[in-house]
Amino acid sequence: MDKKHTWNLGYWVIALMLLLLLQDVWQSATQVQAVPYSEFEKALREGRVADITVSDRTLVGRLKTPDGNKTLLVAARVEPDLVARLEKFDVPYTRVVDNTFMKDLMSWIVPALVFFGLWFFLFRRFADKQGMGGFLSIGKSRAKIYAQTNTGITFADVAGVDEAKHELEEVVDFLKHPQEYGRLGAHIPKGVLLVGPPGTGKTLLAKAVAGEADVPFFSISGSEFVEMFVGVGAARVRDLFEQARLKAPAIIFIDELDALGRARGAFPGLGGHDEKEQTLNQLLAEMDGFDSSVGLIILSATNRPEILDPALLRAGRFDRQVLVDRPDRKGRTDILKVHVRKVKLDAVLRLEDVAALTPGFSGADLANLVNEATLVATRRKADQVTMPDFTAAVERIVAGLERRSRVLNPKEREAVAFHEMGHALVALAQTGTDPVHKVSIIPHGIGALGYTIQRPTEDRYLVTRPELEQKIAVLLGGRAAEKLVFDVLSTGAADDLAKATDIARDMVTRYGMDEGLGYVAYEPARQQMLDLPAGMLPRDSAASEDTQRRIDNAIRRLVMDGFDRASTILSANREVLEHGARSLLEKETLDEAALRDLSAQLQRVDSNQSLQMRLPLDDQPAPTRHPA
Repeated sequence: MDKKHTWNLGYWVIALMLLLLLQDVWQSATQVQAVPYSEFEKALREGRVADITVSDRTLVGRLKTPDGNKTLLVAARVEPDLVARLEKFDVPYTRVVDNTFMKDLMSWIVPALVFFGLWFFLFRRFADKQGMGGFLSIGKSRAKIYAQTNTGITFADVAGVDEAKHELEEVVDFLKHPQEYGRLGAHIPKGVLLVGPPGTGKTLLAKAVAGEADVPFFSISGSEFVEMFVGVGAARVRDLFEQARLKAPAIIFIDELDALGRARGAFPGLGGHDEKEQTLNQLLAEMDGFDSSVGLIILSATNRPEILDPALLRAGRFDRQVLVDRPDRKGRTDILKVHVRKVKLDAVLRLEDVAALTPGFSGADLANLVNEATLVATRRKADQVTMPDFTAAVERIVAGLERRSRVLNPKEREAVAFHEMGHALVALAQTGTDPVHKVSIIPHGIGALGYTIQRPTEDRYLVTRPELEQKIAVLLGGRAAEKLVFDVLSTGAADDLAKATDIARDMVTRYGMDEGLGYVAYEPARQQMLDLPAGMLPRDSAASEDTQRRIDNAIRRLVMDGFDRASTILSANREVLEHGARSLLEKETLDEAALRDLSAQLQRVDSNQSLQMRLPLDDQPAPTRHPA
């Protein structure tokens, strides 16, 4: 029902109310004027009344002789007993008959109007919170339309993702000069899908396109299509494309496409997906139905490409998939330059050094890092942000917030000190491991009683088997130190054991690093952009029961070999372990300078023998911390 029909219904309601009001006025005007009952009684006694008509509430007497223009006497009925009592006082008396027509009518209408108004008000508030926009707009697209002047973001604000930026610059150039690209018969891709981990700048790139293209830019999230009402999502898709066609050339940007484009029938055990599938089918039909020569381009972003419907990814719909990955060292430096434009930096600070501290950080992480460093400098009443401020910010992001209010008893502090020093010494004693940046026994984050931070010196894309074995040994260094010094095991190594076991499992089942099992992958590669904990990832092994038993034995062997290596290193350096733990108990935190002094006293172990195999990493390594 459209707005015109709604107003017509309102007119009918008003007309009905006026009609009832006129009827009441007419009845009041045509009624014979009533006289007091005492006057009616007097006329009866005087014999001037020819006959009487009795009703429930009135008495109507017809006069024998008209009294002027009056031929009838009308009086309200009065109870006989009351008449007898009032006659004694010789005063006129009457009974008034109230006209209750409007009162009775309003007693029905007003509650109905109040109920309807309250219901309408509550529904409107619910609709606004749900983003439905009321009764008449639930099928309308809620895409925000931007023009070049109101986005405030251009390609100059995007750094660290040069390849993705070049791809989108070509799209913008086509929208500005379509005749140049059509000169040889080429046409621009219908759709460009931005794929990458969270925080790498996919949405920022889309906003930059809006700021550069100088064409209408329709921005909407995938979740805004799907509502509680069946068919609303498909209607919104149609409305969005109709609006975009009217304003072509234009760009449609659908953020979080996975909320809308999940593969159909991928999870049959979870119930029906009629509404989502109808919405997706409508999107597929619309992408097939428009002509790219009119200048309508679809941009989408997702960090879960593995769950998208294959029909979305085929050529002719999303022709290009652009990877927006975590930046390398140069990219991180460029991103930092963008975020420190309004920050007062120390003159001797080099952003290249800050970028070296943050391997694995995304663009959003770097923006947060700059803000945290600025806050650190503000707290100490400084005029400029220095390198120590950035170092403190990195530690806060990686290790978590200090919790000095958590007081450990002396026995627990001693166990944590030996645990963390075990991590540090095993890392320092092996060649080829990442340098140890800091060791602390100050509680941080949610459950960490202490931490050891290793910082890679360069971005790494390949890791060898000896390097993974070293990582397992470093992770188990805390447990080895506890067993060596106290000969008692504690719960402090739970996180270390889980990480070491995950590395060993991947070595055996994904990377084929066990000679006995052969160069076979027993688990499929996990093509996912989200950094989910290993325990949340599905493990669908197709191995037989006997092979699975051999896999378990191989994993156990790798973990125990790492523990034995850590125990050997710490046993050979028992005095250094004792000295380092005592220093840690005294100072609570040891920095790189103090760790270098300890490193000079260590007996080193060269565990990086032959580089037997190289393997791809899912992601670049981030700074490693080993919480107690």
